Amino acid sequence: MMTDKNTINIYRNKALVNFEGKNFLGQIGVDSRIFQALNGGGISVGVISQQAIENGISVLVDEVDAEDAVQFLKKEFEKETKEGHVSNIYSIDNLSVIGFVSDNYNKILSELQRNKIYPLLLSQIASAGRVNIVVTGTQTEITKNIIETEIYGKPKTVHLALIGHGNVGGTLVEQILDSAYDILKRKRVDLKIVAIANSKNIAFNQAGFGSDWRQKIKFSQTESSVEKLVDFAKEHHLENLVMVDNTASKDFVKHYPTFVENGFDVVGSNKIYNTLPISEYRDFRKLLEKNKKKYLYETNVGAGLPLIDTIKLLHLSGENITRIKGVFSGTLSYVFNNFSLRNDKYSVIIREAMEKGFTEPDPREDLSGNDVARKLLILARELDLINEFQDINIQNLVPENLLDIEKNEFISRLEELDSEYQSIKENQQPDHVLRYVGDLHGNLQEEKGELDVKLISVPANSALGQLKGSDSIFEIYTESYGENPIVIMGAGAGAKVTARGVFGDILRLSETK
Repeated sequence: MMTDKNTINIYRNKALVNFEGKNFLGQIGVDSRIFQALNGGGISVGVISQQAIENGISVLVDEVDAEDAVQFLKKEFEKETKEGHVSNIYSIDNLSVIGFVSDNYNKILSELQRNKIYPLLLSQIASAGRVNIVVTGTQTEITKNIIETEIYGKPKTVHLALIGHGNVGGTLVEQILDSAYDILKRKRVDLKIVAIANSKNIAFNQAGFGSDWRQKIKFSQTESSVEKLVDFAKEHHLENLVMVDNTASKDFVKHYPTFVENGFDVVGSNKIYNTLPISEYRDFRKLLEKNKKKYLYETNVGAGLPLIDTIKLLHLSGENITRIKGVFSGTLSYVFNNFSLRNDKYSVIIREAMEKGFTEPDPREDLSGNDVARKLLILARELDLINEFQDINIQNLVPENLLDIEKNEFISRLEELDSEYQSIKENQQPDHVLRYVGDLHGNLQEEKGELDVKLISVPANSALGQLKGSDSIFEIYTESYGENPIVIMGAGAGAKVTARGVFGDILRLSETK
C-alpha cells in the first residue's frame, strides 16, 4: 500500500480481523501461523500489526473475506482458545485504508483527533514518510479532507452552527458573509455557516448559507434540536465544527458538553456558562481538555474589547494581578455619564437609554447590577478564583418596593427614583461624577477575592471620570505596574462590536484548528 508523494490513496471496503489473547502473543511463529492459515484459504493480507489492539494482533483483509478469515483463524488456534491463551477472534467491517506521504504526520494525527477521528490502525515507514491509516467507512471523507488540507495546503473548511440570530447573531451572519471571500484569500480559511437556529426552528445548508439566510430560517419547518444538529454534522462528515451561541439562554448552555463530546469547539457571547457553580465550571474545563476542544468567550466582558485575552496573558505569564476595577455596563455607563453632566432628571435619562435601545426591555435587568456582577465573576474565574455568584456584594439600583411589580408599572413609576438620585448627585465632592463600577480586589492569590458592584463618586478628571457615551473602561492593577493600571477603554456594548468580537474568536479558532 505504498503511495507516491502528493498522492492520497484510498482503499475502501476493508476489514480488520482482530485476534486477542495473552501469554503466547509475540512468541515466535504466531505471525507465520496467521499468514499460513489465511493464505491457505486464499485470503490476501494487507497489513499485520501487533500494536493495533492491546494484547492482540490485527490483520487487514478485504471485507468480503472477513467472515472466512475469522473462521480459518478460529480453526487454526482452536487448541489455544480452549487453553485460554486466545480470548477472542472477530472482525470489524466497513473500513477504509488511507495512504499518504507526509513529513509531518504527527500534525495530521493531531488534527484527526481534534475531529474525533482515532485511526484503528497506523503503519508507517519513517524514512520515507509513508503512512497508512485505517478508519471507519463513515470517516473516510472527513479524514481525506483533513489530510488534503495539511498536505496540499487546501483551504481549511470551518463549519459554523450559529445559535441565535437576533441583534448580535444576525449582525454576525452578515459580517461573516461579507468577509468570507477576503478571509479565504488571505487566511486560506473557508468559513461555511451550515446551520442557523433560534429557539423554535433550525435550518441546515451543507454548502453554506448565502444572503437569503433569513428566508431560509423563516420558512424552515425543522424544529430546533441539539440532536438534529449533531446528527447533521455526522451524516455529512463535517470537519472543524464550531458552535456559536449568541443567545442569553440559561437552558441552552446545558448542551455545551454535548457539543464538545461530539467534536464541536464553542464560541459564545452568552455569559451564563462562566458563572455557573464552580463545580460545573471546572467539569466543563476538564471536558474541553479531554476532548482537545476550545471555548472562547472574549465578548462575555467588554464586548469587542480585548479584555479577557489581556487578563489571560497576564495571568499565564505569572503576573500577579492585584485588582480589576471598571465600568462594565454600557447601559449604566450611558445613564451615569449623562446624569452626571446634565441637569435632566434620573428618570429622563433612563427613558432616553430605553428609547436608544441601550437597555433590556425591562430596564431593571440593567439597574439590578446582576449583569455587571456576572461579568466581574467571569474575570475572577480567569484568575482561578473560586468565587460564586452569591459571594458578590451587589448594590441594586431599584428600590425594594419596585422590584416585584410588572414591567410596565415599573416604567410608569420611574419618577419615584428621581429625588434619591438627585440627592446622591448633589452630595458629592466638587468636580466629582457618578459611576456604577465592578471591583475585584482583596488578596487575589488566595482562593477567593472580594467582589463589589456599586455606585461610587470619582474625580471628574480621573480615567473613570472621563468616560463618555456608553463606553466601558477597565483598570487592571498588577504588582509590576504598581499604582499605574493597564487601562482598556472603548465601546463596550452594541451589536456591531459584540458581533465583531465573536467573529474574532471564530477566526482565532480557525487558525489553530
